[in-house]
Amino acid sequence: MFVELPQNLILMVAGAFLLGWILSVINSRIGDKTRARKRDPRDDRIRSLEADLRVSIADLEVARSKATTLATELEDSLDGAEKRDNVITKQQLKLDETTKDLKESVLKTRELRADLSDRATENVKSEVKLREVETELSVAQASTDMIATGVLDYSLTPHRENRRKTDVDNDDDDDDDSEESDLSTAVT
Repeated sequence: MFVELPQNLILMVAGAFLLGWILSVINSRIGDKTRARKRDPRDDRIRSLEADLRVSIADLEVARSKATTLATELEDSLDGAEKRDNVITKQQLKLDETTKDLKESVLKTRELRADLSDRATENVKSEVKLREVETELSVAQASTDMIATGVLDYSLTPHRENRRKTDVDNDDDDDDDSEESDLSTAVT
């Protein structure tokens, strides 16, 4: 069944097969280099655009996450600023009230000081008058005591004698008045 083929023929077929294989390997290596040189520039452009697209998508995701973070920080900052504004407003109102109260209390204090100084002046005047009255009273009391004991006798004074001669016709009341005037002259 098998055909008997000459051995030369088998060797030639095997050699042809081997030669074809070697040529195909060489052609594929040379062909790759030539194919690489003849590449379409649009393919390169497409590949670079795809790479740029991937980078842009990654950058977009990063930017979106930053934007959401900044948005939440902005909301927090606005809330904080609003709260601080409210606190500042309340403190300003308290400060205004305190300033008003302080002005009123300063006015009241000034009025009270003026009143106190008036009272102190009146008190000093009344003390001076009281001392004068006490002095006059003590002098009068001493004179009365001296008259009562007989140490002072106004009847012997020359002033009194001259008056008695001129006032003989006057009432007893006039004599009492003259005694008081004599006392006041003696005191002074």
